[in-house]
Amino acid sequence: MVQAPQRTALSGPTLIRLLARLADVDVTESRQPLSDRLSQWVHWTDAIALSTALNGSPPAVPSGTQASVSPEETECARVRSTLVNAIVGGSVSATAKRHGSAQPPSHGASMNAAIDYPAFRQIYTSMQQTMETGIGNLRSRLRAKLAARTPDLCRLAEVDAVMERALSPRERSLLATVPALLGGHFERLRQAERETLDAAQAPEDAAMVAPGAWLNVFRKDMQSVLLAELDLRFQPVEGLLAALRTR
Repeated sequence: MVQAPQRTALSGPTLIRLLARLADVDVTESRQPLSDRLSQWVHWTDAIALSTALNGSPPAVPSGTQASVSPEETECARVRSTLVNAIVGGSVSATAKRHGSAQPPSHGASMNAAIDYPAFRQIYTSMQQTMETGIGNLRSRLRAKLAARTPDLCRLAEVDAVMERALSPRERSLLATVPALLGGHFERLRQAERETLDAAQAPEDAAMVAPGAWLNVFRKDMQSVLLAELDLRFQPVEGLLAALRTR
């Protein structure tokens, strides 16, 4: 018996591993050091700003500014919870229902004809914009809190601001490819159901295939990808919050 080749397990973020599985591709981890990749992404003007932030003298911080971290933790939890609720209980499910998945028609083919991916693409890109805005504003507020604490934390806030400005275009460009990858997954799931229905030898065999079940699978997969992207986008926030906890 011929065995399928084993894919190399990825050790990267959940988003990358999830997309590799849904896109059915074998992804090879880069052997290029992170410092080399960053040097390709950071413009020379950003490099100068980063060097200034690292080597310059941070402004003096008034004494007695050791505010409690608890409000920041509460705010981070609130923003994250709002975004999770928008992903899990929001427009993704509403879109599926508007396209008839709540009560699928008796013939899978007619349902397939009524469903198209652009509506889901619009939902995904809208959620990306919501995450970018909400997390970006939260990150700025945390930097302001850091800058008011100690000289070292003030320097960290400056470094984070430079890194966000330098890497945001690259991040935005890479994450913009996710909806296209999901579009391929959408079409493969739909085609698989069509082939299953076409291959049914008898009407009773076709009746055993629930029309529209593939759409529920896709909706859950899309939700999982959005949650994984949220985790990825939230990493800088978690780093700033951890810095606040140390002082």
